[in-house]
Amino acid sequence: MDIKTDGQIVDRDISIEMRESFIGYAMSVIVSRALPDVRDGLKPVHRRILYAMSELGITSDKPYKKSARIVGEVIGKYHPHGDVAVYETMVRMAQDFSLRYMLVDGHGNFGSIDGDRAAAMRYTEARLSKMATEMLRDINKDTIDFQPNYDGEEQEPLVLPARYPNLLVNGVGGIAVGMATNIPPHNLGEVIDAVNALIDNPDLTSLELMDHISGPDFPTAAYIMGHSGIRKAYETGRGSITMRAKTSIEEIENRSRIVVHEIPYQVNKARLVEKIAELVRDKKIDGITDLRDESDRMGLRIVIEIRRGINPNVLLNNLFKNTSLQSNFAINMLAIVNNEPKVLNLREIIHHYLQHQIVVIRRRTEFELRKAEARAHILIGMRIGLDHIDEIIAVIKGSPSSESAKKSLIQRFKLSHDQSQAILDMRLQRLTGLEREKIENEYNEISAKITDYREILASESLVLEIIREELKSIKDRFADARRTEIMSNTEDILDEDLIPREDVVVTITHTGYTKRLPVSTYRSQKRGGRGVVGTDTKGTDFVEHLFITHSHSYLLIFTNKGKVYRLKAYEIPELGRTARGTAIINLIQIEPGEIINAVIEVENFESDEYIFFATKQGVVKKTALSSYKNVRKSGLIAIFLRDDDSLVDAKLTDGTKEIILGTLKGMSIRFPEENVRAMGRTAVGVKGIDLNTDDTVVGMDIMEPNKDILVVTSNGFGKRTSEKEYRSQSRGGKGIKTINTTKKNGLMVGLKVVSNEEDLMIITSSGTLIRMRMQSISTMGRSTQGVKLINTRDDDFVASVCRSDQSKTED
Repeated sequence: MDIKTDGQIVDRDISIEMRESFIGYAMSVIVSRALPDVRDGLKPVHRRILYAMSELGITSDKPYKKSARIVGEVIGKYHPHGDVAVYETMVRMAQDFSLRYMLVDGHGNFGSIDGDRAAAMRYTEARLSKMATEMLRDINKDTIDFQPNYDGEEQEPLVLPARYPNLLVNGVGGIAVGMATNIPPHNLGEVIDAVNALIDNPDLTSLELMDHISGPDFPTAAYIMGHSGIRKAYETGRGSITMRAKTSIEEIENRSRIVVHEIPYQVNKARLVEKIAELVRDKKIDGITDLRDESDRMGLRIVIEIRRGINPNVLLNNLFKNTSLQSNFAINMLAIVNNEPKVLNLREIIHHYLQHQIVVIRRRTEFELRKAEARAHILIGMRIGLDHIDEIIAVIKGSPSSESAKKSLIQRFKLSHDQSQAILDMRLQRLTGLEREKIENEYNEISAKITDYREILASESLVLEIIREELKSIKDRFADARRTEIMSNTEDILDEDLIPREDVVVTITHTGYTKRLPVSTYRSQKRGGRGVVGTDTKGTDFVEHLFITHSHSYLLIFTNKGKVYRLKAYEIPELGRTARGTAIINLIQIEPGEIINAVIEVENFESDEYIFFATKQGVVKKTALSSYKNVRKSGLIAIFLRDDDSLVDAKLTDGTKEIILGTLKGMSIRFPEENVRAMGRTAVGVKGIDLNTDDTVVGMDIMEPNKDILVVTSNGFGKRTSEKEYRSQSRGGKGIKTINTTKKNGLMVGLKVVSNEEDLMIITSSGTLIRMRMQSISTMGRSTQGVKLINTRDDDFVASVCRSDQSKTED
């Protein structure tokens, strides 16, 4: 191959030329187009759009400007590529379903989650968002380097100051030559907490930083299934996570419907609906009678009507399997570090960002120091001028020109050019005493600032403290709650070793929402207190089950239909104190019409223990614990129930205890467990108490010697009574009165066997929770009404009670 250079023809091997030219092209694409810089998390086109908007003055506090004007500015000065590509990039930065925290504030049609394109750039308007302002803050204080633009007539930034970790916060995706990047967005507050944690302890590992960043946080919310993919990505820079839509099952007129509330990140809603319709049309999925998209400005809502008799959980699992209601996100944390593409783990990304911020703060401080020293220099000259004002006026009057006067002042008073010019520029009003005092005060303030700046530059710890404070300010202004919930995957076996072993509070609401919290969330209060909000319930929903357990315990969940489901406690998501919780349908395949009526914790299934059951109609049964070792995801029959009966409670026993049952009308019966022989899983059971008409069993517990019987009523009354007042009877009798139920205290809602070393937790239908010491509750006789334990409002009532050891619940 012949190549002409400077008029000469040079022989060159074509394979060498192709290789070198392609490498040069590839590196140009990698560094200058497709991959983000680790420091600000932006590709060149994003950086140029934000900088161009800043230079045009289109900030968050200014009016919107036409998008066409912005695109023209970017193309003409910084990015000589197609206008469509630049506009589409700007549009994506203005979409709340594409970026976790938008960088452009768009006005007009900027597209939709259905895949609709934005209106033409001549119709839409835009300006920088408040978050984008933080990306550019201090850019004019010599905090970053600039380079010539493509034609050498302008200067553009090599990187933005990026006052928050944008690479993790907003994520990025890009395809270069031979490599690609795909970094998911994260929660701003969590990322800032992780940066501060690394400041406190530079030796933290990526795994330890996961104590602050639990995982990606997508703008479209939904769920992430399992922790193993997240952990692998954070440790190695590469991993895959499974995203799942947030759904619920509604029961309307004996029919079920599946409602989709949130969909996985980057899923096109319109195509998703089309895919479901296609599966129904091709008879690959059976049981769907209607499909509607009811989404509006209030939120996403896809309704899937189900034919009567179809199990909605089975249908939902088929939809997860065959549509993008469940999809994967392949994480590849590749970014440019010192002009080289590198795959980075979580700690490395945060470390490089922190190093960038150290440079930004130091350069900003040096800029402010130079500025302060220059001003102090001028003020010193002005002080000299005021001290010799008469002589200076004489010199100026005797000088033929201003230049001559300046030279005379320099020679006479040993001033610099800037100082002498400042004296010549002084107005006569500066000669007053008040103006002189202002100069003195300004000089003192500037001197103090100079001292501070020099201290900052001499101390890295002060630099880091400034970074911490400024990040905290950004967090306080912009951080919001996590949107994407991370669900524990039952197939994530390795996750169990990483889950903290701790005591937790688990709540389950009447409509099937569950969550767990550390037990220390609730402080101990005195009897009669108002309590704290333990769960944010919606509408007529209320917390129905509350108990203390260990994070690694098995939870056997029994329903009113006599079925049992199994979970590990850590598989229930840990959420905030006031959060509603996660729909339990996403954790177990509960059937329509099933209500959770009992939950017990089990360490293992190898012991010779039993599960003792009590039903609403007074039937009792005990079955060996080992019978429940293998519980399918779809559940298992735990007890056979008659048509008019339902399960009330289930307890773990050793087969030798005494059982006590409590009823709605305040009756109770105590009998030996040995009176009930062990039966199979599907057995009906035997009579435990002979109930009066309109009475039902509301509670069951295991008797313990030297303990008291605690009863609580619906209006918040309760009492303790010595177990000695409850004589042992034969199974199947009428029982004895345990509390006098009246209009004042209400019907009995709970019965527990308790001791002074325990705490009592009461939760009402509105979600208010109170914890109190058991010894603060009065001991009374069986036939009394009890005392007020919790103040309930007129439309509120006690929904659930739970006891726990004080050692477990100490705040």
